[in-house]
Amino acid sequence: MQFLLVAYDGTDQGALERRMKVRQEHLEKIALLKKKGNFLLGGAILDDNQTMIGSMIVYEFPDRKALDESLLDEPYITKGVWKKVDIRPYRLAHIEI
Repeated sequence: MQFLLVAYDGTDQGALERRMKVRQEHLEKIALLKKKGNFLLGGAILDDNQTMIGSMIVYEFPDRKALDESLLDEPYITKGVWKKVDIRPYRLAHIEI
């Protein structure tokens, strides 16, 4: 089952610094999920100045419970980077040309 996560960082002065401080740890977690087939695609949401202000990720897990368990040690959550997180069931379109 696929899930779309859209998460926004805090808007305080330290938000970008907080993100950058744990970014490598977050990317290492994503790399492990990619190897397991749980990460399908994702990236940073940018503002008009090209500054990272959030994230979008498409995950593949057997069910929502498995995704929630995986997010228990997501650095952007545990270290307070993401302040607003929305997760919805998702279906990636498969278009053949």
